[in-house]
Amino acid sequence: MAVPATSMGPPALGQSGPGSMAPWCSVSSGPSRYVLGMQELFRGHSKTREFPAHSAKVHSVAWSCDGRRLASGSFDKTASVFLLEKDRLVKENNYRGHGDSVDQLCWHPSNPDLFVTASGDKTIRIWDVRTTKCIATVNTKGENINICWSPDGQTIAVGNKDDVVTFIDAKTHRSKAEEQFKFEVNEISWNNDNNMFFLTNGNGCINILSYPELKPVQSINAHPSNCICIKFDPMGKYFATGSADALVSLWDVDELVCVRCFSRLDWPVRTLSFSHDGKMLASASEDHFIDIAEVETGDKLWEVQCESPTFTVAWHPKRPLLAFACDDKDGKYDSSREAGTVKLFGLPNDS
Repeated sequence: MAVPATSMGPPALGQSGPGSMAPWCSVSSGPSRYVLGMQELFRGHSKTREFPAHSAKVHSVAWSCDGRRLASGSFDKTASVFLLEKDRLVKENNYRGHGDSVDQLCWHPSNPDLFVTASGDKTIRIWDVRTTKCIATVNTKGENINICWSPDGQTIAVGNKDDVVTFIDAKTHRSKAEEQFKFEVNEISWNNDNNMFFLTNGNGCINILSYPELKPVQSINAHPSNCICIKFDPMGKYFATGSADALVSLWDVDELVCVRCFSRLDWPVRTLSFSHDGKMLASASEDHFIDIAEVETGDKLWEVQCESPTFTVAWHPKRPLLAFACDDKDGKYDSSREAGTVKLFGLPNDS
């Protein structure tokens, strides 16, 4: 059943009956113990450090499943990989080979050595950090902008500018299926159980397909305008979507109903990430801050200041560290030159 965008979500806990306020504007009984604990942690770990990564803007950042490495993809046609050492990222390698911008990348869900990049050059490339080589180049039909790896590691899905999603066997590197959609496809993702495939679209809907059959299951009217991004929480309880209406909506995975909205951003929500414990949600846009919310209440937990729009955010898979990248300019010499840096928030203030 479609959920009307204007009346999303049930009454807040402890409230019932007519006139009860929507959960995202409800008056809570004060911050939870978790919020107070994390705020205390971030008061001593609110440092953001930046690390040179590319010669042009960074479109995508992602952590390996073990959290040892961070990869970034850039308009400069390359990917970079950093090792996380105590309180810093140390550049390990730069991965060249694409003939156009690297728009999105992701790691294998359980093998910390493999990652895949999607590029406008009509290819995807799988890379192995042990050899620092491209182990496969797969030609696709269009300019690729979205990519995800299935939770079981067997399939890579890639979406292009023509709204075609191709499903590629991660072992044979051959196409298993291809779907042309009649709407603007934004971000794509499997659910954690690997049996459904989700797409956010330009009409504000979340389209859900069965997997591997790829038969339509449901279309949810999630937002009144373009639904841009989608992320599943690691615990499998919720997924979140971000929209051009500047709202983030949180959905119950089993019930497929909206449980709350986050409304502190003023610009279209470009990127989302759940923390490793599923308790924090980072969201970002052209606003000059990243919002960090407590998932269970929607309460503001922290905000990370930035000097320009944010393209991508990613929580570390084990620690309260947030990697992100912004539309930074290298103002020292030329204010029009892109800086191409990767940033890390959550470092000790005295580091």
